[in-house]
Amino acid sequence: MTASDVLPANGPAAPPHVVPPPPGLAAPPPPRVPRRASPGVQVVTTAITILSLTLLGFGAYVGFLSRLHHDRAQLTAFADFRVDLAQGTAPTGQTKPTDPKQLLELGTPVAVLEIPKLERKEVVFEGTTGEVLQRGPGHRRDTPLPGQAGVSVIMGKATTYGGPFGALQTLVPGDQFTVITGQGKSRYTVLDIRHGGMAQPPPVAAGKGRLVLTTAYGGMFVPSDALRVDADLTTEAFPKPNSVLKTSELYPSEQVMAIDRGVWFPLVFIGEALVLAVGLLSAARAFWGGWQTWIVAVPVVLFLGIATADQVSRLLPNLI
Repeated sequence: MTASDVLPANGPAAPPHVVPPPPGLAAPPPPRVPRRASPGVQVVTTAITILSLTLLGFGAYVGFLSRLHHDRAQLTAFADFRVDLAQGTAPTGQTKPTDPKQLLELGTPVAVLEIPKLERKEVVFEGTTGEVLQRGPGHRRDTPLPGQAGVSVIMGKATTYGGPFGALQTLVPGDQFTVITGQGKSRYTVLDIRHGGMAQPPPVAAGKGRLVLTTAYGGMFVPSDALRVDADLTTEAFPKPNSVLKTSELYPSEQVMAIDRGVWFPLVFIGEALVLAVGLLSAARAFWGGWQTWIVAVPVVLFLGIATADQVSRLLPNLI
C-alpha cells in the first residue's frame, strides 16, 4: 500500500479554519448539563418541605382558619337546637329528656347565648373540655342551666376557634344579654367584671339566678389568668331539676384553663398517619414525578394536617 492509496490526490486535508475570538473576549464555556439529585436526596428534601409547610399551616390554622371549624359547628348546632326547641325536646337539666338517669353527652346543644353589645349569638354546648369549646361556648356541667336559680357558668375561648368570648372585657356593669334554653328566654344584667385576685360579688339570693361568663385573660396565647363576667338574672327563675352530677365528678379537662390529656392517643395515631403519608409522598416524588405527586399530596397532607392541628390545640389551655 502506498501513500497515494490513503491520502487524497491533492494532498492531506487542511484543518478546519477556526476564527479566533476578538481581542479581550474569552471563548464561551461549554454548556453545563444540570445534575439531577439522587433519589435519596429528593426524598429527604421533599419530606422536610412537607413537614415545614405543615408546621406553618398549623400556626395559620389555629390562629386564623380554626374559625371555620367553629362557624360550621355553630351553623349545624343552631339548626339542630331550633328543632329541639320546636319539638320540646331541648335539655332542661343535666340528664337527657328521654332518660332522666343518663347524663347529657358532651357537646349536646343546651342554650343560645346572645350578647348584643358584642354582636355575638352563640349556641352553648354541654361540657367545657377543649374539644367542646372548639365548637363554641360550653356550659359547666355541675352548675344549673342558664335561667334557673343558682349560679350557672359558661366558658368560652378568647382567641382560637373564632374567639367567641374574646371581647368580654369590653362589657360594663348594666349591659344586658339573653339566653334561650328549653325552658324559655332569660335576661341577664352585667354586675361586674373580675380577674386575678379581685373580690367576688355578694352571694346570689335564694331563688335568684346568676350567670358567670368565663374566658382567658392576658396574652393572646400565653394568658395569665381567667376573666369572669358576673351577671344577675333579671327575669323569673325557671325550676331547676335535681342535680345528678357532682363537682368532684367533672373531668380534669373541664376545669378553668385545663388541658385535655386524653388527646394523646388520637394524636399519636393521626401523627403516625401524617409521618407515613409524608414518607410515601416523598418517595413518590423521587420515583414518580413532581407535579403528579403534588396533586395527590396537597389534599392528603391538608386533611391530616387539619386533623393534627385540632388535636394539638387540645393540649393548649381550653380557654385560649
